[in-house]
Amino acid sequence: MRLSVTIFLTDETITPTRLARELEQRGFAGLYLPEHTHIPVERTTPYPAGGELPPEYGRTLDPFVALGQAAAVTERLGLGTGITLVAQHDPVALAKQIATVDHLSGGRLTLGLGFGWNVEEAADHGVEWRTRRELVRDRMVLMRALWAEEPTPYEGEFGSVRASYAYPKPVRKPRGPVVGPRTLVGGAAGPKLFSHICEYADGWMPIGGRGLSESLPVLRGAWADTGRDPAALQVVPYAVFPNPGKLAHYADLGIEEVVVQLPPAGEEEVLRVLDKYAEYL
Repeated sequence: MRLSVTIFLTDETITPTRLARELEQRGFAGLYLPEHTHIPVERTTPYPAGGELPPEYGRTLDPFVALGQAAAVTERLGLGTGITLVAQHDPVALAKQIATVDHLSGGRLTLGLGFGWNVEEAADHGVEWRTRRELVRDRMVLMRALWAEEPTPYEGEFGSVRASYAYPKPVRKPRGPVVGPRTLVGGAAGPKLFSHICEYADGWMPIGGRGLSESLPVLRGAWADTGRDPAALQVVPYAVFPNPGKLAHYADLGIEEVVVQLPPAGEEEVLRVLDKYAEYL
């Protein structure tokens, strides 16, 4: 089983370059970074984990800039987003960002994407909350048109693009309905989420990884019903606090990669926790 990490990198934490070098030297598989452009002070949306929203949410580095730094100082380390808030981006610009990081890293990028939880943050980006899932789907199709080998137009409900020259292309070749880098959809189990995964992704990124014994067979059934190759489905539990029993359970479920959570802290504390997690490698 491969172990990757996620962390809220901020202006107060360990730097992307130092962390990336340390991860690669220790043999970790990848670095996944979250995204929040801003956190409105006047917020009525509750924090999904309960309690007060931790301050690092409002200090998060841009994931693509930080991953670009990490790519420049490593050769093998996987690079990922966990998650990209696709609805909050211009899809033409986002397609360019994704393809550029993937190209410069030699195809090491995983696009973890999701639909968001902070209504006020999304509203400042012009997102209508009730249609955000359909908006993300539409933007994924538009980006696939830009990543296609031949200039391809797209006219959708929420956006369009002319047939265009758009380079660089993502390194990975199309596989089934998926075009672009390795793509994982985050979110809670359910029919809508699983339909998105089957339509335009390589798999699922469940936060915390609870309930997989029940939800995995449902996803695998939906995947097979859409004609996708059962062996191609990837499930990557995300933001996990590991222990031997939990990791063994994931292995029994056929899971090949787990993303463990690092604290949003300075260099000394992060490296101490990293050394503890290295025992599981």
